[in-house]
Amino acid sequence: MDRRTFLATALAAPVLGRRVAAQATRAGLAWTQWGGPRRNFQTDAAGIRATWPASGPRVIWKRPLGDGYASTIVENGVVYTMYGKPRQEITLAASAETGATMWEQPAPVQFQSDAPEMGNGPYATPLLVGDRLFTAGVAGRLQCLDKKSGRLVWTQELWASHHGSPMMYGYSCSPIAFRDLIIMPVGGRGKALMAFKQADGSVAWSRDDFGNVYSSPFLINLAGLEQLVAVLDGAVIGVNPHNGDLQWQVPFKADYSIAVATPVWGPDNLLFVSAEYNAGSKVIELQRNGLQTKATELWSSNRLRLHHGNAMRIDDTIYFSSGGKGSQAILSAVDVRSGKIHWQQRSIQKATFVWADRKLITLDQEGTLMIAHPSPQGFEISAQAPLLTSLAWTPPVLVGTRAYLRDRKTMVAVDLS
Repeated sequence: MDRRTFLATALAAPVLGRRVAAQATRAGLAWTQWGGPRRNFQTDAAGIRATWPASGPRVIWKRPLGDGYASTIVENGVVYTMYGKPRQEITLAASAETGATMWEQPAPVQFQSDAPEMGNGPYATPLLVGDRLFTAGVAGRLQCLDKKSGRLVWTQELWASHHGSPMMYGYSCSPIAFRDLIIMPVGGRGKALMAFKQADGSVAWSRDDFGNVYSSPFLINLAGLEQLVAVLDGAVIGVNPHNGDLQWQVPFKADYSIAVATPVWGPDNLLFVSAEYNAGSKVIELQRNGLQTKATELWSSNRLRLHHGNAMRIDDTIYFSSGGKGSQAILSAVDVRSGKIHWQQRSIQKATFVWADRKLITLDQEGTLMIAHPSPQGFEISAQAPLLTSLAWTPPVLVGTRAYLRDRKTMVAVDLS
């Protein structure tokens, strides 16, 4: 190999590696961020069985895990997540085949939640971009780690250094990547959203004056226009992810800043957003006109309130657990265009979802995993098995036909094929 060929090969290798990783993610063979490949808890994975033996799906491995609600991410045979210990939060890399620990990186934390009976986090899901792993701790510590070793590359203190909005239950927003940036809700004057360079953590931009909430942002493409959508304290907004410039905003306010769920975006440019604490639900239609965006509220309802967890849009119906603050949650099916309630039922407690292979993989807070077939007519369950026991509020993760689940004490991998 001559020098020119060697240099061309060396330069092309990282690009090729990123392309292969992106293809694997789209095919459902990796889950590298909150909400999976498209940040909407939907994946192209296939081969999911509709029924299981009476004993449930095959458990591949099960291991102890510390406290917390951070979801898992999976790539190239490695599972990453976070858990808490007294005065520490731990980033963990474990074998996807056995669950055995590969490395751990502890970080000090001085924070006490206002609801200690529910634990002290962490809540945010890590993010993988190339060889870098990004995490957000319960006290607003943003970290970049080397994914192979756990070595700390850089940190930013969103609360201590950037004076972000203090949250009584702790910071919970999961990092999101845009090109060479990591974008984080922070909160405060000029710092509602901040973008940091992935390479060194330096600030790329900082914009807007809203306070923060507990919801994680996501990216949309509005007729070719890239936007980042975020729920903040008092509004749901869209910004230009290149520089943070505000593109549109619609009022949306939850008491005590407790808006938790990530909104749901549809191919018809309809955005569903919901929260408890007197916020309710609404659907917003976005329309592009040149470089401008018009945001129109189609409907709103204070009866429908997604406390936490995730909502799932399938065709023109949105499925989610409504309520649950001081009362039992109600599994609900709602028409996305009109807000009409197709049905509600109390048989399933607060639940989270992944949609794959035309099946709704459902995990309720009691730790029961289900295969469901929802429709505007009802919620048919074809398989279910109790797998967790310690408050399973974390949504499932699906890579191929393998589901990764966690609660406040345990992490488990099961085969759904």
